[in-house]
Amino acid sequence: MSRIEVEAVTVARGGRAIVNEVNLELEGGQLVALIGPNGAGKSTLLSVLAGLLRPDGGTARLDGTALPAFDRRELARVRAYLPQNPRAEWPVSVERLVALGLLPQLPAFGGLPEAMRARVATALEAADLTAHRDQPATTLSGGELARAMLARALVGDPAVLLVDEPLAGLDPRHALDGMIRLRALADQGKLVVASLHDLTLAARYATQVAVMSDGKLVASGPTAQTLTPALLRQVFEVEACVAGAGTATATVDFVPRSPL
Repeated sequence: MSRIEVEAVTVARGGRAIVNEVNLELEGGQLVALIGPNGAGKSTLLSVLAGLLRPDGGTARLDGTALPAFDRRELARVRAYLPQNPRAEWPVSVERLVALGLLPQLPAFGGLPEAMRARVATALEAADLTAHRDQPATTLSGGELARAMLARALVGDPAVLLVDEPLAGLDPRHALDGMIRLRALADQGKLVVASLHDLTLAARYATQVAVMSDGKLVASGPTAQTLTPALLRQVFEVEACVAGAGTATATVDFVPRSPL
């Protein structure tokens, strides 16, 4: 199983640390919900974990190797990264868009090899997109495109999956389906890290929670022990009711503070 170790990682922009001295250990078999308010540094940290952004300080290692030292093609085989609000810029078919997740093995021209077609077909079916396989990706709805991009990230069967707001734009059914799939991947021994704003889904499906605020990691650990009203009050500055964190029926509800 893969393992990511983050030691004192700092990323600065404009003289301000947007990720500040973060230490974190992640391993296969975990679905880690990365939570925190807007601007907390979650997306930046995910970019570091994906090997796309070199930190200004500290190190991030995948299976003992510093991420910047990886050959790009090899890294693409091992981990998949889905950024926030991905876009389809070209009118390729949905099938071809999903197949781009196999880019390290994909022929530059011509049709897909038969073995790859089977993997793409499976990914399309899991994302409820089989009926859209020949449709130009630029004509998909926002939710359909989000599902297609997640299918693209998963089709290569990566050992590490890093996803930034993968549920954005999804209706309740497909949001639930997405979280169930992410948890199933973790249960298979993969490492899944997902930035999430839906804390009820995080409470139900994540095995671990990592909480960021103002660029700092303020808490991390098993969901049941970490996702507490006191912590959410500290981070989000609202009162929270948390019931059954770490179970399939967990709920998180926010109550606005009374005006002073």
